[in-house]
Amino acid sequence: MAEEKKVKEKETVTGKQPEETGSGNSHSEKEETTDMKEKETTETKKKDEDKVKVDGKKPEEKKKFRKKKKSEKAKYQENIEKLQSTIADMQDKHLRLQAEFDNYRKRTLKEKMELIKSGGESVLTSLLPVIDDFERALASISKAEDDDPVKQGVVLILKKFEDFLKQNGIKEIETKGKVFDTDQQEAITKIPAPSEDLKGKVVDVIQKGYLLNDKVIRFAKVVIGE
Repeated sequence: MAEEKKVKEKETVTGKQPEETGSGNSHSEKEETTDMKEKETTETKKKDEDKVKVDGKKPEEKKKFRKKKKSEKAKYQENIEKLQSTIADMQDKHLRLQAEFDNYRKRTLKEKMELIKSGGESVLTSLLPVIDDFERALASISKAEDDDPVKQGVVLILKKFEDFLKQNGIKEIETKGKVFDTDQQEAITKIPAPSEDLKGKVVDVIQKGYLLNDKVIRFAKVVIGE
């Protein structure tokens, strides 16, 4: 009696017979199971499809894929080689430019030193004819007495000029009795040599030659013996 009472109360609350309630739960569980199976089947298919995309390609597709991969690899390698070649060219240009700049710097310094050495070349060269005149004047009064005021004055001025030229790097080219040198001397004429040892050598000097820091600023005009 107590059990029947409990069943009736349950029917009153749920509004269904016990058999109906049990049947509904079973149907719901079946639907859930079917949905889960369908979901699993879909996921399995998707996985299989993905697997086929990655590993399950046909032989022809695999070949194409490998060729494509090789082509891309070859292209990357070609790009790397081009970049390496470009870098090598740039390094070569940089080294050449550095060497050219170093040569330019050395050349500029050399020219600067030469310019400093021969800065007053034109002025000093202009004074050489004055020296010639004083030497001629001294030669013309050579017979005068040593205590002659004119002779003493000419000798004093000539000596001062010679000292001035030496201080500025000018020195006379030694020519008389030397072998004829075309780098420093200019032959005016040839005469029979007074002796055998003077053949091919300077017999007389018409005009003296001068050097400025070992650079010829005036060639010596000489007479050669033959």
